[in-house]
Amino acid sequence: MEQAKEPKIPSLGLSVLVFLAVAAMIAAAVLIYETDIHIILIFGALLAGIVGVFYLGNPYSKIEKGIIDGIMVGMQACLILYTVGPLVGTWIASGVVPSMIYYGLSILSPSIFLFATLFICSVVSLATGSSWATAGTVGIALLGIALGLGVPAPLTVGIIISGGYFGDKMSPLSDTTNLAPGVAGTDLFQHIRAMCWTSGPTYIIVICITLFLGFRYSQGELDYTKIEALKTILSHEFWISPISFVAPLVVIVLSAMRKPALPALWVGIFISVIFAVVEGVGIGDLLNIMQNGYVPMLSAEIAGTGEDAAALAKILADNSITIDPQVALESAKDIVSLMERGGLQSMNWTISLILCAFTFGSTMDVCGFLRVMLEAIMKPIKSVGGMITAVILSCFVCDIFLGDQYLSIAMPGTMFKSEFDRVGLHPRMLSRSLEDAGTLLSVLVPWNTCGAYHSSVLGVPTFHYLPFAFFNYLNPIVAITMTYLGIGIFWRGKDGEPVKGGKTRPAELGPKIDF
Repeated sequence: MEQAKEPKIPSLGLSVLVFLAVAAMIAAAVLIYETDIHIILIFGALLAGIVGVFYLGNPYSKIEKGIIDGIMVGMQACLILYTVGPLVGTWIASGVVPSMIYYGLSILSPSIFLFATLFICSVVSLATGSSWATAGTVGIALLGIALGLGVPAPLTVGIIISGGYFGDKMSPLSDTTNLAPGVAGTDLFQHIRAMCWTSGPTYIIVICITLFLGFRYSQGELDYTKIEALKTILSHEFWISPISFVAPLVVIVLSAMRKPALPALWVGIFISVIFAVVEGVGIGDLLNIMQNGYVPMLSAEIAGTGEDAAALAKILADNSITIDPQVALESAKDIVSLMERGGLQSMNWTISLILCAFTFGSTMDVCGFLRVMLEAIMKPIKSVGGMITAVILSCFVCDIFLGDQYLSIAMPGTMFKSEFDRVGLHPRMLSRSLEDAGTLLSVLVPWNTCGAYHSSVLGVPTFHYLPFAFFNYLNPIVAITMTYLGIGIFWRGKDGEPVKGGKTRPAELGPKIDF
């Protein structure tokens, strides 16, 4: 009986060529055709698969099994995202998210405007899980206030992005915060705890920077008209109370107690459901919100009047809202844009992208392309600091060549996962590094979807706000520096739990593993 031939190992040149070919297709889809990249990723998997089968000699069954196994790795992230959808919807309907925004807007003052901007954007993004929504709503309002105070637009936009991405990165509601641990093989709360080691010190540095820079603009006159309009409409449409913070606080406490992510998030949902029912929201309405997301009512009604001044005046009068009609109209549009979200169905775009990304990444992995590129990258690496630096640089390269933050997490994560397992580093180290670079640096690349969106919606070119997006470029630097200093390094324990150690593997975990 003839023995099956072993598939050939691809050369480094061929591996890089396949990667660059797919990168070119993605760039064309994003920059020229302005379309989503899901189908392009499938085409990329087909290209890699065709080369893998017909040139390298891999059996199709092996590639298919690899794709299925790879997708299974991301299933926990998908389950959490399908939980986050109902969570966002119920947290909006019950007043949790509106209360966070309301109280965040209450701290504005000229003397601390830049710090307040950082804090408000952090809170809103943490509450919604979206830096994009934060920039497109509260960010635009804050930018208008900044111009009135004489604060330069690039500086303000950089601070808006810093706060928005800190909240996005640390929020359990964020898709990237769920994708990174899914790719790396750890759980959501382990991932968030690990990010505190690098994001916490970086955020403190950025706070100091904003306070220092803010003194230059402390004499400006702050226009409270738009702020009060936002707060007024929020308070008329939603239940605004510090009591609503119980839901997120319980989730945080359960996270600190190291409870599994899915049950903890569902506890947060049930608490907000109780709040909503007490406020008079019907069970049928809540079920629909959990399925399809929250649809604003009063703010949408105000925004829908358009140029009909009489209709707008009647709605404001009927609801005892005594603010300038034009300001009310603009504020209502912002609230609709920010609050019309959530629901299980809203997660389908992200989950389908995750499945497509894993299909492409797994095909590249099974055919040997990723392994060959990884070996070339790992050859000069002799330390934990070198490995973390390699992950961060790989994410940045993907941000540049693949043009999408999701791929900048999925591709390096797939590539480095086995190497982190081999040397004994806990996967939370990998997931943390993926977000430290893949998520944060994406907005600093003009042709990346994140960079293009923020420069468009905020009206400031990417390279103009880049020097002031302090959190986004300082966080990777802090992460690399801390790792080389042996701070915040976690190794995989014998029970799979993280064990804090230094630059070398703790002796109690067994013999040291060479890089």
